[in-house]
Amino acid sequence: MRTIVRAHAELWRYPLAVPAGGSGVRSVDLLALELEASDGHTGFGFSYVIGGADDLPLAALRVLLARSVTGAPVTHPSDAWHAVAAGFNRTGGGPYRTALAAIDVALWDLHARTLGVPLGIAMGGTSRRVPVYGSGGFTAHQAPDEAAAVARAYRARGVRAVKPRAAGMPADRALLLAVASAADVAVMVDANERCSFDRAVALVHAAAEVGALFVEEPLPAGDVAGYRELARVTTVPLACGEHLRTLAAAEPFVHERWCAVVQPDLQALGGLTPALGLARLAAAHGVAVAPHFLPSVFVHLAATVPSVTWLEDFPLLEPLFTGITTFDASGSMDIGTAPGHGLRLDGAAREAYHIAG
Repeated sequence: MRTIVRAHAELWRYPLAVPAGGSGVRSVDLLALELEASDGHTGFGFSYVIGGADDLPLAALRVLLARSVTGAPVTHPSDAWHAVAAGFNRTGGGPYRTALAAIDVALWDLHARTLGVPLGIAMGGTSRRVPVYGSGGFTAHQAPDEAAAVARAYRARGVRAVKPRAAGMPADRALLLAVASAADVAVMVDANERCSFDRAVALVHAAAEVGALFVEEPLPAGDVAGYRELARVTTVPLACGEHLRTLAAAEPFVHERWCAVVQPDLQALGGLTPALGLARLAAAHGVAVAPHFLPSVFVHLAATVPSVTWLEDFPLLEPLFTGITTFDASGSMDIGTAPGHGLRLDGAAREAYHIAG
């Protein structure tokens, strides 16, 4: 019987050179985990806290490893995920869900590497090319000409869709028009939960002028009534999901199709296993899936579930890894041939950013 004989966890703190994305994040904590099975195969997993600044997730990871992983039999990753998550029924997820994401990714990587196939194949999929949209370089309150320049740069690299950031203000219309006219690209827009309901209505109307593919998070993530009403008054597809932490929380948005695009986040949901569950739920209801950043990982989900229609290029954690997959001159990417998800920690980055473990 194969067992997990070694588990090594680390915490890194990665300060960003410039604030990133619509929330202006300035640092990211990385939770890194390597597992080794009794037959010598290894798996690498990770999770993260955007803007994090404490070691609580590492403490939670150590608790879960001691309680449920180290010395335990190697089972299918989805079985292991449910076994660990069952212990959250009284305490809730919190930092344990962040830690579970690292365990789940490591177990999936171990599973795929044991089989000697890419993760997407091990998850039951087949290789296919998936388009990438450009999200990096756009910030809230960005001048229209600056956003247009980012769009042109992405188009020059082969990317055919971009997602600027909205500020939830009247100036958003000028920004969207500038981006749409700057290059031959489709446009999405991300409001990062900034809008009141009235501002959200104005934003979706501005987005309709440029034929936007979707408007992301115009309202707070848990505003079920707001999304229900906004979906009723607009024909522009709405996107949400990166801040939803359970399938139960996502279910009404998907089942009622208040969001036409769901965006699972690896850390928020607690790993690839629930992301796969959400993608399949979305597929059953005719809802598209466009995961939140990390295209090198989520390209494997796309291989498994055809409802994944877009991957997001929002470079954030990539400098911490080797084995990163990126889009080609056609603006798309596939799972490649490396076994597992292919990512490993960069040694030089460890020297610079490792703080515990």
